[in-house]
Amino acid sequence: MRGGSRDLKEKVTEVKSIILNKDELERQYAYIYLKRFFDVILSLIGLLVLAVPFLIIAAFVKFCDGGPVLYTQERVGKDGRRFKIYKFRSMYVDADKLLEKLKEKNEVTGPMFKMKNDPRITSVGRFLRKTSLDELPQLWNVLRGDMSLVGPRPPLPREVANYSKYDLQRLWVIPGITGVWQATERNNVGFEEMVELDLEYIKKRSLLFDVKIILLTIVAIIHPNGAY
Repeated sequence: MRGGSRDLKEKVTEVKSIILNKDELERQYAYIYLKRFFDVILSLIGLLVLAVPFLIIAAFVKFCDGGPVLYTQERVGKDGRRFKIYKFRSMYVDADKLLEKLKEKNEVTGPMFKMKNDPRITSVGRFLRKTSLDELPQLWNVLRGDMSLVGPRPPLPREVANYSKYDLQRLWVIPGITGVWQATERNNVGFEEMVELDLEYIKKRSLLFDVKIILLTIVAIIHPNGAY
């Protein structure tokens, strides 16, 4: 699977500029309907199978600092539709209030904010982020239709406010829990490279490609990549 990760990266580095056709994307009826079918089935199975691990993780999050187990945040989905995303809380309760003070320490380019040693992250949260286990509650978002198992990560409204027309192309499809960026490079690349990875995925998306990304994601959970 390591080789598969390199192959995906090499394909993207060959592309300098990707212009998508929104009408063609909307006409991929077979793919869209089959993808939704598998999203519903797999997310439902995942929620049932992971019920006990969910309880264990919830207990650790709660006992860490006594705050809420889940964290909800407004994100931007397909065609700019906003929705609430669910995560296991990995930061202290007052984390959002501290963001403004930390912006100058941003370690990635573009409108995203990432900081490797972010002081807002709890001890339990650091492990959850490293293994991407904090994202598991988003199976509920998938079941609801807000998200898919595979697709571009849904951005924050403040990030989208700084998007160029080129960047906005990544909002032409339903966002996902995982994607090429998460399964391969994660925080090892900046915003522009992430956009290219997402657009390359959208351009070549297929059920087989989705399966490959899911398998790479499983490997990334077992052997964490640049997540933090």
